[in-house]
Amino acid sequence: MKIAVINETSAADRNADILAALENRGHEIFNVGMKKNFAKPELTYLHTGFLSGLLLNTGRVDFVVGGCGTGQGFLNSIMQYPNVCCGLIASPLEAWLFARILGGNAISLALNYGYGWAGEINLQYIFDKLFIAESGIGYPPHREESQQESRRKFAKITARTHLSFDKIIAALDDEILIPALNYPGVREVLDLNSLADKKLAAAISGKMD
Repeated sequence: MKIAVINETSAADRNADILAALENRGHEIFNVGMKKNFAKPELTYLHTGFLSGLLLNTGRVDFVVGGCGTGQGFLNSIMQYPNVCCGLIASPLEAWLFARILGGNAISLALNYGYGWAGEINLQYIFDKLFIAESGIGYPPHREESQQESRRKFAKITARTHLSFDKIIAALDDEILIPALNYPGVREVLDLNSLADKKLAAAISGKMD
């Protein structure tokens, strides 16, 4: 699985903990968020939500691990974009239920609020329960069929109630687009020359330095 780790400014110092917790799981990791609190250039949860949605919708990554101080900002930001299913995760059990029932493609972590002693250990346990073989099949067993049908309907809803990503880029302010698209490492992950959607590639290219 290709996983993007995208920290915003207030939680950037947790970046190393997230990377350590993801080690040795067989995934390809793209660390394209902030690595140090309040460094320049600075990405807020508005930038990381946009960037996460873009990487998922271009197929450059399969999953995003994001968050912010409480996790609420990133959660609400990323859910503005199509084809995103994100959970606010604070415990291993929440991670397991989110994966089993919703089979989502992003999580938001509270990386300051409640992040205390052994917080990095909790991250490891969260990832232990998040990446499971039974993702999206439903729980409890007697609800599996109904929940799988709800997942299919959710995918249709999110596709029908959002703009296409080239239109999103045309509509958003440059104060969101330019810092996110020009953040170090983003250009390499997007690889516009190989992007199948040429209309989207052109829209992105017009906002890059």
